[in-house]
Amino acid sequence: MGKTEELATIWEVPDGMWDEIRRVLEEVDPPKRTGRPRMDARRALDGIIYRLRSSCQWNRLPEKFGSDTAVHRTFQRWVEKGVFEKVWALLVKHCDDLGAVAWKWQAADGVMGKARSGGTSSVRTRRTGARPGQSEAFWLTGMAAR
Repeated sequence: MGKTEELATIWEVPDGMWDEIRRVLEEVDPPKRTGRPRMDARRALDGIIYRLRSSCQWNRLPEKFGSDTAVHRTFQRWVEKGVFEKVWALLVKHCDDLGAVAWKWQAADGVMGKARSGGTSSVRTRRTGARPGQSEAFWLTGMAAR
Protein backbone atom coordinates (compact mmCIF):
# COMPACT_ATOMS: atom_id res chain seq x y z
CA MET A 1 0.00 0.00 0.00
CA GLY A 2 1.62 3.24 -1.15
CA LYS A 3 1.73 6.54 0.64
CA THR A 4 -1.27 8.71 -0.20
CA GLU A 5 -0.69 12.22 -1.42
CA GLU A 6 -1.74 14.89 1.07
CA LEU A 7 -4.15 17.54 -0.10
CA ALA A 8 -3.13 21.15 0.25
CA THR A 9 -4.84 23.21 2.94
CA ILE A 10 -7.65 25.29 1.47
CA TRP A 11 -7.28 28.99 2.29
CA GLU A 12 -9.40 30.26 -0.59
CA VAL A 13 -12.35 28.74 -2.44
CA PRO A 14 -11.35 27.01 -5.72
CA ASP A 15 -13.19 28.13 -8.87
CA GLY A 16 -15.19 24.91 -9.36
CA MET A 17 -16.36 24.91 -5.75
CA TRP A 18 -17.21 28.61 -5.92
CA ASP A 19 -19.58 28.02 -8.86
CA GLU A 20 -21.57 25.59 -6.69
CA ILE A 21 -21.53 27.84 -3.61
CA ARG A 22 -22.54 30.88 -5.69
CA ARG A 23 -25.73 29.07 -6.72
CA VAL A 24 -26.58 28.41 -3.07
CA LEU A 25 -25.97 32.09 -2.22
CA GLU A 26 -28.15 33.28 -5.11
CA GLU A 27 -30.99 31.18 -3.72
CA VAL A 28 -30.58 31.79 0.03
CA ASP A 29 -29.03 35.27 0.15
CA PRO A 30 -29.74 37.11 -3.13
CA PRO A 31 -28.26 40.59 -3.70
CA LYS A 32 -30.15 43.53 -2.20
CA ARG A 33 -32.24 45.59 -4.60
CA THR A 34 -31.77 48.89 -2.81
CA GLY A 35 -29.26 50.56 -0.56
CA ARG A 36 -25.51 50.20 -0.39
CA PRO A 37 -24.24 47.14 -2.27
CA ARG A 38 -22.83 44.28 -0.22
CA MET A 39 -19.20 43.25 -0.41
CA ASP A 40 -18.16 40.61 -2.94
CA ALA A 41 -19.44 37.27 -1.63
CA ARG A 42 -16.41 35.26 -2.77
CA ARG A 43 -14.02 37.68 -1.08
CA ALA A 44 -16.13 37.49 2.08
CA LEU A 45 -16.10 33.68 2.01
CA ASP A 46 -12.33 33.63 1.56
CA GLY A 47 -12.02 35.96 4.56
CA ILE A 48 -14.32 33.73 6.63
CA ILE A 49 -12.28 30.65 5.70
CA TYR A 50 -9.07 32.46 6.64
CA ARG A 51 -10.56 33.57 9.97
CA LEU A 52 -11.79 30.08 10.87
CA ARG A 53 -8.58 28.33 9.78
CA SER A 54 -6.20 30.77 11.49
CA SER A 55 -8.33 31.62 14.58
CA CYS A 56 -7.25 35.25 14.24
CA GLN A 57 -9.51 38.00 15.50
CA TRP A 58 -11.95 39.49 13.01
CA ASN A 59 -10.18 42.84 13.16
CA ARG A 60 -6.87 41.12 12.28
CA LEU A 61 -7.99 39.82 8.88
CA PRO A 62 -5.50 40.71 6.11
CA GLU A 63 -6.53 43.69 4.00
CA LYS A 64 -6.87 41.53 0.88
CA PHE A 65 -10.23 40.31 2.24
CA GLY A 66 -11.63 43.82 2.50
CA SER A 67 -13.30 45.41 5.51
CA ASP A 68 -13.18 43.14 8.55
CA THR A 69 -16.52 44.55 9.64
CA ALA A 70 -18.13 43.70 6.29
CA VAL A 71 -16.70 40.17 6.37
CA HIS A 72 -18.01 39.65 9.92
CA ARG A 73 -21.42 41.09 9.02
CA THR A 74 -21.60 38.73 6.03
CA PHE A 75 -20.65 35.78 8.26
CA GLN A 76 -23.39 36.64 10.76
CA ARG A 77 -26.00 37.03 8.01
CA TRP A 78 -25.04 33.69 6.46
CA VAL A 79 -25.18 31.91 9.81
CA GLU A 80 -28.65 33.35 10.41
CA LYS A 81 -29.86 32.29 6.94
CA GLY A 82 -28.39 28.76 7.18
CA VAL A 83 -25.97 29.21 4.28
CA PHE A 84 -23.22 27.12 5.85
CA GLU A 85 -25.52 24.15 6.46
CA LYS A 86 -26.57 24.19 2.80
CA VAL A 87 -22.97 24.50 1.59
CA TRP A 88 -21.90 21.67 3.91
CA ALA A 89 -24.68 19.43 2.56
CA LEU A 90 -23.62 20.29 -0.99
CA LEU A 91 -19.99 19.38 -0.26
CA VAL A 92 -20.96 16.11 1.41
CA LYS A 93 -23.12 15.21 -1.61
CA HIS A 94 -20.24 15.86 -4.00
CA CYS A 95 -17.84 13.83 -1.86
CA ASP A 96 -20.39 11.00 -1.75
CA ASP A 97 -20.81 11.14 -5.54
CA LEU A 98 -17.04 10.76 -5.88
CA GLY A 99 -17.05 7.82 -3.48
CA ALA A 100 -14.65 9.78 -1.25
CA VAL A 101 -16.58 9.40 2.01
CA ALA A 102 -16.26 6.33 4.23
CA TRP A 103 -19.66 6.57 5.92
CA LYS A 104 -18.86 3.86 8.47
CA TRP A 105 -16.50 6.18 10.33
CA GLN A 106 -16.59 9.95 10.28
CA ALA A 107 -15.49 12.58 12.78
CA ALA A 108 -15.37 16.36 12.71
CA ASP A 109 -13.77 18.93 14.96
CA GLY A 110 -16.31 21.66 15.53
CA VAL A 111 -14.08 24.01 17.53
CA MET A 112 -13.75 27.08 15.36
CA GLY A 113 -12.77 29.70 17.91
CA LYS A 114 -12.55 30.62 21.52
CA ALA A 115 -15.66 30.96 23.70
CA ARG A 116 -14.98 34.28 25.37
CA SER A 117 -16.22 34.67 28.94
CA GLY A 118 -17.63 31.16 29.10
CA GLY A 119 -19.68 31.13 25.92
CA THR A 120 -23.34 32.08 25.64
CA SER A 121 -24.76 30.36 28.69
CA SER A 122 -27.37 32.46 30.49
CA VAL A 123 -26.95 30.58 33.77
CA ARG A 124 -25.51 32.76 36.51
CA THR A 125 -22.07 31.82 37.77
CA ARG A 126 -22.00 30.87 41.42
CA ARG A 127 -20.26 33.44 43.56
CA THR A 128 -16.88 32.54 44.97
CA GLY A 129 -16.91 34.99 47.86
CA ALA A 130 -19.60 36.77 49.87
CA ARG A 131 -19.91 40.53 50.16
CA PRO A 132 -19.83 41.88 53.67
CA GLY A 133 -23.38 42.10 55.05
CA GLN A 134 -24.96 39.92 52.32
CA SER A 135 -25.94 36.28 52.81
CA GLU A 136 -25.35 33.65 50.13
CA ALA A 137 -29.12 33.00 49.97
CA PHE A 138 -29.61 36.63 48.86
CA TRP A 139 -27.34 36.05 45.86
CA LEU A 140 -28.70 32.64 44.93
CA THR A 141 -32.33 33.81 44.83
CA GLY A 142 -31.44 36.39 42.20
CA MET A 143 -32.38 39.38 44.33
CA ALA A 144 -28.99 40.98 43.65
CA ALA A 145 -29.65 41.00 39.92
CA ARG A 146 -32.72 43.21 40.29
